[in-house]
Amino acid sequence: MQVLLSAGKNIIKVLCFAALVAILSLPFSLRAHAAGNIGPSTGETDVSTTIDPPGTYTDPQDLNTLNTVNRLTITYNGDNGSLNASLRILITLTIIAIAPLLLMVMTSFTRIIIVLHFTRAALNTQTAPPNQVLIALSLILTFFIMQPTFQEINANAVIPFEAGVIDQDEFLENVMTPLRNFMEPQTQVKDVRLFYDIAGMEWDGTIESIPNSILIPAFMISELRLAFWIGFMIYIPFIVIDMVVASVLMSMGMMMLPPTTISMPFKILLFVLADGWSLIIGQLVRTFY
Repeated sequence: MQVLLSAGKNIIKVLCFAALVAILSLPFSLRAHAAGNIGPSTGETDVSTTIDPPGTYTDPQDLNTLNTVNRLTITYNGDNGSLNASLRILITLTIIAIAPLLLMVMTSFTRIIIVLHFTRAALNTQTAPPNQVLIALSLILTFFIMQPTFQEINANAVIPFEAGVIDQDEFLENVMTPLRNFMEPQTQVKDVRLFYDIAGMEWDGTIESIPNSILIPAFMISELRLAFWIGFMIYIPFIVIDMVVASVLMSMGMMMLPPTTISMPFKILLFVLADGWSLIIGQLVRTFY
């Protein structure tokens, strides 16, 4: 009986050992079987899982069927050099930021705003019309005077550049040409020579050879000179009214009464009766033609 029990225990041990060996060998057999099906990853078979080898596509649509791990797709449009929306926004914001500077140094705005300021000071009205009204009126007159120049810039620079006909260098040149044609007649020769002397350069006397770095400040100096001269001419009739009122007050013994307090209503009355705003704006606009 003991012999049978011992033999039974040995058989059970052998069966358990065989089962353990079978369990341990099971993953390796599965791995080998799977590798045999895959093929090219182990080099043991000629079967490949690649649908199309790289470079065998015949048209762009076949590119999406290539079985590659990492792909980089670059797309571009054929707009012939048109600006991207983000770049267009950046350029627009930049132009808006420097627009006040360009408006003052290369247009008629400086002369107009200074003359209007002298007119208000001659009337002795401190805040009438207010600064907002003077600036708005100056802007309207500036766009009215510069309208032919802006139209030429739009036709010769903006529209061709948007269509991709010209490049950036030609665009800048076509923008500056109308502005130079406007600034050159308004610039005095002595102001050009002044900035040539400051820069230590020689001028051959031709307008076409003047660089923008000299033409622009010379134009501003000329505008300031002419604007102050026009302001002086506007002051003359109002100074006469102040002198007459002061003489009358002194003759009446009212020396403690400020003459400006009495003369300001007479100035406003004279200015309104003479239609002063129409005369000043009309003559001011004609100085640019």
